[in-house]
Amino acid sequence: METIRSSLARVVRAGAACAAATLLSLALLLPAAVAAQKPSKRAPDADLDAYIAKGLQDWKIPGLSIAVIKNDSVVYAKGFGVRKLGDATLVDPQTLFGMMSTTKAMTALAVAMLVDSGKVAWDDPVTKHLPWFQLSDPYVTRHVTVRDLLRHNAGLGNADLLWVRGDLSTRDILERTRKLPMAYSMRDGFIYQNVMYQVAGEVVAAASGMPWERFVKTRIMDPIGMTRSQPTLAALRAAGDANVSAAHYEIDGVTRVIDESPVDPVPAAGSAWSSADEVAKWMRFLLDSGRVGGRRLVSEANYRELLKPQAFVSAAQFYPTAELTRPHWMTYSLGWFQQDYRGKFVAMHTGSIDGRTAIIALVPEDRLGVYIFGNTDHAEFRHALMWRVIDRYTGAPPRDWSAEFLTLYGDRKAKAEKARAEREAKRVAGTSPSLALAAYAGTYDHPVYGDLKFEFADGSLTARFGPSAERAGRLEHWNYDTFRARLGDGRDGWTYFAFRLDAAGSVAAVRFDDAASLEFTRRK
Repeated sequence: METIRSSLARVVRAGAACAAATLLSLALLLPAAVAAQKPSKRAPDADLDAYIAKGLQDWKIPGLSIAVIKNDSVVYAKGFGVRKLGDATLVDPQTLFGMMSTTKAMTALAVAMLVDSGKVAWDDPVTKHLPWFQLSDPYVTRHVTVRDLLRHNAGLGNADLLWVRGDLSTRDILERTRKLPMAYSMRDGFIYQNVMYQVAGEVVAAASGMPWERFVKTRIMDPIGMTRSQPTLAALRAAGDANVSAAHYEIDGVTRVIDESPVDPVPAAGSAWSSADEVAKWMRFLLDSGRVGGRRLVSEANYRELLKPQAFVSAAQFYPTAELTRPHWMTYSLGWFQQDYRGKFVAMHTGSIDGRTAIIALVPEDRLGVYIFGNTDHAEFRHALMWRVIDRYTGAPPRDWSAEFLTLYGDRKAKAEKARAEREAKRVAGTSPSLALAAYAGTYDHPVYGDLKFEFADGSLTARFGPSAERAGRLEHWNYDTFRARLGDGRDGWTYFAFRLDAAGSVAAVRFDDAASLEFTRRK
């Protein structure tokens, strides 16, 4: 019976792949036919203006910008709200925001350009370009390819703790992956991976002879006309551009300005910055099959490769919005999530980091593109507005996606709150730590993620993971030998630290957030 199920699953998956490929092939035939169309005048859209204004209120978003491309024309590009709470300066189409993981499409494009020049092949082993690269499985190390890096199926699980701690170099981050266990067999699964995208960025650097950020700036952004866009936060700050939005986060029910969370240690995964006006140029380039003013930056064949479905994505790894858009298939290509919607092929990707959101969608068949920036954390109005725009410019009946997604994400938030309440109810009252608080102080080491420090002063313990104040916090006793802390400004709620004693009654190790894979051993 299991064999029959597996066979049927393969048939269904193959059929879905054929459907996706057929839709994509039809969609990509259209750009050349309409590339010569002249841009039309922008027309105000009062309904869309009002929809966005209400969305900002409903989702508590300080500021947003949006660009829409249709038939090679910028048909809508506006800013809404303020760049920073407490400052009346308004967002406009020139305001810079973080692109975050929508940067991945630029990394994939960089590889495609190097494939065109013969310096890289999609299915080159990574070690051909990075002899030092190593994973915990020797077979995977030898056989994982550049394509595998870009489609998130090399077999590695989430490794973001390596770069969020903030004190490891890019090379150190990538070399530590050799100590991580494989999460699944190579090419037999899909786990979204930022660190592996940085490996792809290192392939770009090795093959081109220039750092990833210089390649993206000089070979992609500047030729497209994205002259104010920058590949990293460091480059943005060095440029001194004043029209930049601030990051915001809702903490304890209050939306407040927070410090930037740099992605620069893994820039190829999501460190770029741009504006609505300049991502409009990026979308025109993409919808014109990789051309700028009729000149190709990438061959048509490798442009198609970028959007060709490469890996199936499970519902757990896809966007929750699929519960309402109800796609027949969900795939990932090279820097793009994909699904069908009302019989059309849609390529899309979000970008998220503490305090910021972004989303891009392309409907090649309709020569339609939409990009949305927001300056607050995980405000999923971006999805609602994206689908609203797609409906409007493809002739679909209007639908209040914002109202539906408020319910969808509200229900998810309620479930998370219920889980937290259930954990709180399991707390054993009246217990005490086994040892005096000072006995838990010390440095604890993890072979991959580095050190975790606990300091005792003024009668209390403080935890610190890396140099950032956002990874530090004062502990309070939970029960037995488990403590908890609100790290930094408390944006992530409670983090738990479960200490383990050895047979002699001394503290031997601590588990970060109760995860078995995150056990740190006390340094002798």
